[in-house]
Amino acid sequence: MYVYDAYDRALVNERVAEFRDQVGRRLSGELTEEEFKPLRLMNGVYLQLHAYMLRIAIPYGTLSSEQLRMLAHVARRYDRGYGHFTTRQNIQFHWIKLEELPDAMAELASVGMHGMQTSGNVVRNITTDQWAGVAPDEIEDPSIWAEVIRQHVTLHPEFSFMPRKFKIAVGASSHDRAALRIHDLALQLHRNEAGELGFEVMVGGGLGRTPFLAKTIKPFLHTRDVLSYVEALLRTYNQFGRRDNIYKARIKILVHELGVDAFSKEVESEWQSIKDGALALDDAIVADITGRFSYPTYEDLKDNPSELVATRNDRAFNTWFGNSVAKHKVPGYAIVTLSLKPEGGTPGDATAVQMDAVADLADRYSFGEVRVGHEQNLVLPHVAQRDLPALWRALDAIGVAMPNVNLISDIISCPGLDYCSLANARSIPIAQELTRRFRNLDLQRDLGRLHINISGCINACGHHHVGHIGILGVEKNGEEVYQITLGGKADEDAKLGALIGPAVPYAQVADVVEDIAQAYLELRQRPEELFIDTVKRIGVEPFRERVYATR
Repeated sequence: MYVYDAYDRALVNERVAEFRDQVGRRLSGELTEEEFKPLRLMNGVYLQLHAYMLRIAIPYGTLSSEQLRMLAHVARRYDRGYGHFTTRQNIQFHWIKLEELPDAMAELASVGMHGMQTSGNVVRNITTDQWAGVAPDEIEDPSIWAEVIRQHVTLHPEFSFMPRKFKIAVGASSHDRAALRIHDLALQLHRNEAGELGFEVMVGGGLGRTPFLAKTIKPFLHTRDVLSYVEALLRTYNQFGRRDNIYKARIKILVHELGVDAFSKEVESEWQSIKDGALALDDAIVADITGRFSYPTYEDLKDNPSELVATRNDRAFNTWFGNSVAKHKVPGYAIVTLSLKPEGGTPGDATAVQMDAVADLADRYSFGEVRVGHEQNLVLPHVAQRDLPALWRALDAIGVAMPNVNLISDIISCPGLDYCSLANARSIPIAQELTRRFRNLDLQRDLGRLHINISGCINACGHHHVGHIGILGVEKNGEEVYQITLGGKADEDAKLGALIGPAVPYAQVADVVEDIAQAYLELRQRPEELFIDTVKRIGVEPFRERVYATR
């Protein structure tokens, strides 16, 4: 976990003071809402359907127990007792009062948290694998490189008014848990044939109205050059990106219209002029930032301790263990995912009570550290295997031990029309109904790994394009209807889903998903064939026939 220094704290505190003045001028009428809008957006404050919403960055998805307790406090004191974890490793509070925003931000700043660059046409929160630093298949902790980039782009004057928002993700594992290819810029850490450490650079990913997967423009970039290359790429986007049309302003459109080769040449030309300058990273700089990360002092433990052996006949524990516990790179430890997808609940929501309890459990069992994943679940990354039975009981008591991680009820969803002023259809009620329809855990396990993603508008905040089953709500003749796609995925073999047919009414969405699930059970070649593999093998036509046969 990165430990903020005096410079970091001063920066955050100064932004709070600045924003307090801006809010005061808005409340007095000195600033109009139109004048206030760009100021609040730069601090993560949106005006949604019913109230202001505050979005707080969780850089590369890492939280200390102290920070999580502060989020619980803000939820309780300034909101309605809960927060919403997003697909961008942020947290949102949807019911903040404008006059109380500066006080809430000041309290968050006391633990190093802020909303800077969680909105606006800037580089947004840098994201990475929620298992960073503990995954057995990673080359190196990608959080270090996310932090290097974060420090460079935060309040960077040249990149504070870009053509459109810009999202960066960093990965270092053979299995992509950071959805790299749907980002504007993705950096995948790997070693070349000489054993040198560097990045594959992928550009132009993004969903929304015109979805694209990122394309590789540089197969290997030495780590020393990562800042200069990112700078060159952002400058190229600033120079050529469309500013006359908001729908064509994202870098994905620029890469598409210029062509990946032409875009790559422009970046390369810019990079050659700066790569040997001040932005070239020497070992001392990287070592300094790496040294600010605190890592646990692990005990010398063995895998499969007696505490686990004693639970071999506990079916409920073993179901949770098989679903929610992953292998750690250190023997005797485990990675534990906490499901924020209860039956009938809102995906990604956590109450203040739950956040306080998880913070306490993190102190007791995970060296005071919590992670947030883009799937809108939480992770305890450093749990001794001997403590798993006790942790499971404690998690179950607060409602976050549902063994549905990566199953059909582990739904990714945006807030939709219940909160968002951009949405034109509901997302949350669809997700809630689906968790009820698939409440039977045996059925969920029989269906196997199956991701549902729901968006309430074409902006695709629920990443519906890359859901195994994607659901997009749209408005047609004043009614909510939903388009269904199949076969999307966001991992190292990322793919956009294919539309199965005409949109269906709100009341039929859950029925359609049930039809698709039943069709899969009948069409798979064997129980081990995953849903996504069945769709890949036979296409969407058999599912289309099943869904529309009686509609």
